Amino acid sequence: MRRNHGTTPRTPRVLGALLPLAAAGALTLGTAPTAEAAAPVPLDRVIPAPASVTPGGTPYRITRATGVRVDGPAEVRRIGAYLAGLLRPATGYPLPVTDRGTGGIRLRLADGGFGAEGYRLTSGAGGVTLTASTPAGLFHGVQTLRQLLPAAVEKSTVQPGPWRIAGGTVQDRPRYAYRGAMLDVARHFFTVAQVKRYIDHLALYKFNELHLHLSDDQGWRIAVDSWPRLTTYGGSTQVGGGRGGFYTKADYREIVRYAAARYLEVVPEIDMPGHTNAALASYAQLNCDGVAPPLYTGTQVGFSSLCVPRQVTYDFVDDVIRELAALTPGRYLHIGGDEAHSTSHADYVAFMDRVQPVVARYGKTVIGWHQLTGARPARGALAQYWGLDGTSAAEKAQVAQAARNGTGLILSPADRVYLDMKYTSATRLGTKWAGLVEVRRSYDWDPGAYLPGVPASAIRGVEAPLWSETLTTTADIEYMAFPRLPGVAELGWSPPATHSWTAYRARLAAQAPRWDALGIRYHRSPQVPWPAR
Repeated sequence: MRRNHGTTPRTPRVLGALLPLAAAGALTLGTAPTAEAAAPVPLDRVIPAPASVTPGGTPYRITRATGVRVDGPAEVRRIGAYLAGLLRPATGYPLPVTDRGTGGIRLRLADGGFGAEGYRLTSGAGGVTLTASTPAGLFHGVQTLRQLLPAAVEKSTVQPGPWRIAGGTVQDRPRYAYRGAMLDVARHFFTVAQVKRYIDHLALYKFNELHLHLSDDQGWRIAVDSWPRLTTYGGSTQVGGGRGGFYTKADYREIVRYAAARYLEVVPEIDMPGHTNAALASYAQLNCDGVAPPLYTGTQVGFSSLCVPRQVTYDFVDDVIRELAALTPGRYLHIGGDEAHSTSHADYVAFMDRVQPVVARYGKTVIGWHQLTGARPARGALAQYWGLDGTSAAEKAQVAQAARNGTGLILSPADRVYLDMKYTSATRLGTKWAGLVEVRRSYDWDPGAYLPGVPASAIRGVEAPLWSETLTTTADIEYMAFPRLPGVAELGWSPPATHSWTAYRARLAAQAPRWDALGIRYHRSPQVPWPAR
């Protein structure tokens, strides 16, 4: 079986706030302070776990007088505006964004060994300061600040205060540079608004790569001007035979823009030479016999293949990659390459030898599923491993050899981080070809030691794929992603020394009120000590 295998609640908000009280921010006379008011969220209760936490000192309290001070270029001001926009609805405070004044919440760029995405958060009675070397680092620090506020900050109406941030210092930077999540929009199509909502969830947990699976046997989801029937015909249906859909170029640009504003890079995937029935049905000349097959709405895999010997195949590939690369400012373009069971090994190798240089010609770095290591991976290419704990030693050795030869690896073991796997046999959604994947199994492994014979330097990061054979709504997406998605984020971000299932499950449980406030429908796994509702 393969690797890959509505309703839209209000758009999630990405930051924190503190609790609004009286107009001056003080407790109303005669009102007893709540337990929450007495104990701000501890600095070490966030996900992903920070690299270093030093608690101490007086908490900072956001009041009506609080402003957001920005020191730096326009991008820092934009992050400050984003932060203020997250805090205003629940606090009811104006939170002006300014480059003047003292105290309040300050965002600043400075050298300090933070790396490309790290940050420092300091909190005390006089204010909160976020410092980073890059805007991306500031944005990730904002997500930590958000989680240090009560869950009610996620609500869209004014909530009671106070809004306090624990005193102390957080110093943080990611373990891996690639921390991804994949959404399959080919089996079932999801709208721009639904993708944006998922992007906001990813941003909260410091993901930085959104992999979109844009084509498969059941549908082609991205407009290609030079091959228009790919979408008008190939994108017209989906699994189960319902109406499909596709992204216009303007739609795709909007997804890219929205993701970039949250410091996620979009990685588009056109799966080939297999998983191509939607393309084959759209254009007869892509088939070796010149006969277009019917559209496919089932869930079987491995039966389709582009015609490797035909020149028109490479004209097609060149056009698709050229147009998609022009739409994509990110570094990567994913060419699939898995489950090409209807392509001979010789044809597979020949196809990859011709297609990888096309990706390079249009300025992108190749990513392929790990079957690419059975061909000749291009210099600098990344292979995405989706095998299981029980995958054959020979297949693992092939991947390890490629890694030792310089191919970087993204780890997506299907029986660990495929978010479409059922939690238990009773789970209504999902599949179980890779096994049942409860929360602990998804979290409790080390990417750095997962594949034998792979040098640690070859691991570029982790990615959580979410295939959509059984998913049709936003609620479906969120039920399968939560609570496993934050664990994958932690595997990608946090240092190995912080890894502890016992500690993590307590921090995970503390996220539940936030998800409730955001309208996220999640699986209440019995492995996690959830608070009572």
